[in-house]
Amino acid sequence: MAETRQAARPLSPHLQIYRFTITMAMSIIHRITGVGLYAGTLLLAAWLLSVAMGPDAYATFQSVAGSWLGQLILFGFTWALLHHLFSGIRYLMWDNIRAFELRQADFISWGAAVLGFAATIIVWIVAFKLRGVL
Repeated sequence: MAETRQAARPLSPHLQIYRFTITMAMSIIHRITGVGLYAGTLLLAAWLLSVAMGPDAYATFQSVAGSWLGQLILFGFTWALLHHLFSGIRYLMWDNIRAFELRQADFISWGAAVLGFAATIIVWIVAFKLRGVL
């Protein structure tokens, strides 16, 4: 029987072949923020449970959420929510066969990233102003 030899090729491409792009980064971050939103939903459920359990439980939740760590977590949840929203709009555009050219795809990817951060800052500024902190 004759032996056949195959060329040694990689089984799948990897980072040595692909260069890291904004669309790749946004895709990865979109998935990570989606997972983060599950954790944020647990926070929302804990808040609702504390309201249902009475004033003492709610005061405990408020003290934890009002600490610097709680505020940092809430800020991260806000960013994850808004980033995921704008990144999802980017995917909706692609579903409708819009912005497939490289420059357009990069532009809407950067736009989604900037809008996510900007909207997060705006939401927190408005929240602080409503609470009388600013």
